Amino acid sequence: MARDSQAALVALNRFGFGARGGASGDLINAASDPRGFVKAELARPNGVLLEAPGLQSTPQLGQAVFAYQDQVKQAREAAKETAKETAKAAAPAETPPQAPADQKPALRRNLSLNTAATEIAGQMADAKPADASARPETMQPNAATPPAAKPAPQPLNVIQKTFRAEALARLQRATLVECGFTERLVVFWSNHFCISATKGELARIWAGAFEREAIRPHVLGRFADMLKAVEQHPAMLFFLDNQQSLGPDSRAGQNRKRGLNENLAREIMELHTLGVGGGYTQDDVTSLARIITGWTFAGRQGQLGTPGSFVFNTNAHQPGPQVLLGKTYEPAGLAQGEAALADIARHPSTANFIATKLVRHFVADDPPPVLVARLRDVFVKTDGDLRALATALVDADEAWKAPLTKMRSPYDFLVASGRLLARVPEDPGAYLNNLNLLGQPLWSPAGPNGFPDTSAAWAAPEGMKLRLDIAAQMGARLGNNIDPLDLLEFAAADAASIETRRTVERAESRQQALALLLMSPEMQRR
Repeated sequence: MARDSQAALVALNRFGFGARGGASGDLINAASDPRGFVKAELARPNGVLLEAPGLQSTPQLGQAVFAYQDQVKQAREAAKETAKETAKAAAPAETPPQAPADQKPALRRNLSLNTAATEIAGQMADAKPADASARPETMQPNAATPPAAKPAPQPLNVIQKTFRAEALARLQRATLVECGFTERLVVFWSNHFCISATKGELARIWAGAFEREAIRPHVLGRFADMLKAVEQHPAMLFFLDNQQSLGPDSRAGQNRKRGLNENLAREIMELHTLGVGGGYTQDDVTSLARIITGWTFAGRQGQLGTPGSFVFNTNAHQPGPQVLLGKTYEPAGLAQGEAALADIARHPSTANFIATKLVRHFVADDPPPVLVARLRDVFVKTDGDLRALATALVDADEAWKAPLTKMRSPYDFLVASGRLLARVPEDPGAYLNNLNLLGQPLWSPAGPNGFPDTSAAWAAPEGMKLRLDIAAQMGARLGNNIDPLDLLEFAAADAASIETRRTVERAESRQQALALLLMSPEMQRR
């Protein structure tokens, strides 16, 4: 079979995270059967799951946070008591007489060392000239303030350790996997059903577990199952405040004089399923909010269940039937909400919304209408079978003929660079710092609509300059031991443009050549 390097580049860059360096032979393997190379991962559903030593379940992590918060509270209270005792011990027995206005107060006896130091510092400050310009222009020894010693780094707490462990497991999987199509699907769905780790301590410690538990098991399953898993996950309930939503006529609502929080219901319809213009009204949002009252997670006391686990709180649930999208849902407790989600998952607007987003992510910022319609039909006919949807995307000629013009997101760029350099991360710090720098902090979008999925969002001049800085740092650190022309063969072989090849060849040094390769269209576009 003839080898097609250009199609192999599409297979690896558009559908995956790019070719791996070293002795992987990814480009050669993909060139023999590009579509089969991509679809091979779809036949291994268990390969999407992510298990690593030390990664814990959401309830376990919730309990760890609650325990940590209790420890912090106790430490603060102990510190306050210590401060009070210190203040009492430092207080003078009687008020000393006031010194004349032109006389500096003498140091008092029986004061704490800190108090004495403070008074000395105050006297020194009084002796300084008011304006630095008034100082004589003479050289003085030690005139410059010596740099302050850096404080010793504080040990990471359980939340920070967990976030870094989850990030490392995800990055290592993306770096090592053969093509990366299923990992790209994980990233797509995780961004579609996003939470933000900046919401609070629970969101941060749960961010990785949310992806492992609610996204990965269903990436090649049914959309309705993923939707249910996502909306019932404690991380999503916390992120969109559904634990605060009380049915106005529920027992809890009557007792606390509080009512609905519509955040989760609104984002389910606007961002997760039907999409803007998907045929729902504000009344539908309110109805869905009533239907999913009582969807919460058990708190630190464990009164409703295992702390940190999903629970249905009957006392917070709005009683009675609800009309949603023209259909009446009879009161059935938890089942009422699950039935509503199942119907929304099968709604034609959901099929269109998901098909459009998938094509935009993988193919073009302006999704070809014919391809969107084809995927929409597959979604409807298969009852939201996401493996069938992914297969239809790979089988579509439009996905292979469209030029590689979409800009890689910062995450894609960093992972693709690590793969090509054959650098399996052992510490997530550099990746996390660079993601923050480039505007895509891991699991931390600015809003519930996730990170943008268009080239314009990532191709701004400032963003490209920052990428160049990072590429230059990689080149300076690794360039001496790597031949960039060899890497170009791994990355694109004869599919590389003449301009890219000449640019790498004419570089003044290996370090510069590596930086230029990482900034080439073959590495920046997909």
